Amino acid sequence: MDSRCSSSADSRLNGRGAGSLNARLESYEAGEKTCISAVRRTFCLFVTFDLLFISLLWIIELNVNGGIAKQLNIEVLHYDYHASFFDIYLLAVFRFASLILAYAVCRLNHWWAIAVTTAVCSAFLIIKVILSKLLSQGAFGYLLPISSFILAWLQTWLLDFKVLPQEAQDRLRFLSIMDAVDRAPLLPSEGQFYSPPESLADSDEELAAKVDPEKELV
Repeated sequence: MDSRCSSSADSRLNGRGAGSLNARLESYEAGEKTCISAVRRTFCLFVTFDLLFISLLWIIELNVNGGIAKQLNIEVLHYDYHASFFDIYLLAVFRFASLILAYAVCRLNHWWAIAVTTAVCSAFLIIKVILSKLLSQGAFGYLLPISSFILAWLQTWLLDFKVLPQEAQDRLRFLSIMDAVDRAPLLPSEGQFYSPPESLADSDEELAAKVDPEKELV
C-alpha cells in the first residue's frame, strides 16, 4: 500500500528475527488505521473530477443559453423535467456524496455502493433522454447526459477492476507476513548462538587427567 502510510509490504520479510518483524508489523497496522491506499485515493480523485466536470459543463450551458442568472431562474426555480439540465447536475452531486461517504469515509471493501449509484444514474439518464426534449437543445443536450453516463460507468470499472483487487492483494501479503512472524520465534534471533552440550567422551578424558596425577603421587 501507500509508502506514506506504511513501509513497503515486500520489505517485511527482510528483517532478521521476530523483534524486527514485529516492529515493522506494528508500523504497518498503525498506517492501516490512519491512511487509505494510493489506488483508493485515485478513485476518490476521479469521483471528485466527475462532479467538477459535470458542474463545469452545466455552467457553460447556462452561460451559453442566455446568461447564468437567467438560466438558473429557468432551470432551477422553474424546474422542468423535460427541458432542464439541473437534475443531471444533482445526479453528479448524488454520485459524489454517496461514493465519498462509502469509500473514503466508511472505507467499504465491497462493490454494492457503487452498484447502487451506477444503476440509479443509468436508469435516470436513459429515461430522461427518452422522455425529455434535451436532444433538441443543441450540443449540450447530447454532451451532458452522455458524459454523466460514461463517468458513472468508468467509476464502476475503476473500483471493481483496480481498487478492490489491489487492496485484496495487499491484505493477502499482510497475512503472509503475519504467518512469517508466527514462525519467527521458532528460529534463533540475531546475535543468539547455541553451543552443543559437552560430550560424554570429553568428560571421561578430563576425569582421567585428574586421576593420573593422584596415582603418580601414590
